[in-house]
Amino acid sequence: MTDLRQVFDDLIRFETVLWNDVDARLQSEANVSLGNANMLLVVDGTPNCRVQDIARALAITVGGTSQAVDRLEKAGWCVRAPHPHDRRSSIVELTDAGAAVLRQATPVFDAAVKRLLGEPLAPDALGRFADSLHSLRNNAAHVIENGTDNA
Repeated sequence: MTDLRQVFDDLIRFETVLWNDVDARLQSEANVSLGNANMLLVVDGTPNCRVQDIARALAITVGGTSQAVDRLEKAGWCVRAPHPHDRRSSIVELTDAGAAVLRQATPVFDAAVKRLLGEPLAPDALGRFADSLHSLRNNAAHVIENGTDNA
């Protein structure tokens, strides 16, 4: 029988090691934190990106996301523009400086993730791991959102 406490421990410790390594490389080689790079990636990849979209993608609070977007704006990496169809919200867009940061950070990010996540596993094992992790994340979101318990 699989020891779920050990699985939890391994997953959390691996996430910590992965985050710290990728963050250190990004800060050293691209002068951006992983947290900021993540936000820039979401903004870049989400048409008509709103603060709520970033929060949902990164599984963080809307309030915390709004403050983080404020910091990105202050750095000159993004701007908020009026939403074309909803006067109550705004669209977050990359500036030219933000796009330049992302262009510099992307290869650093990709290499660091490949080194610690992609290379140690055979492609079929990585595919199974990715599918399993995606299922776990979706299930957790459903359980938390609906207050159900699958235990």
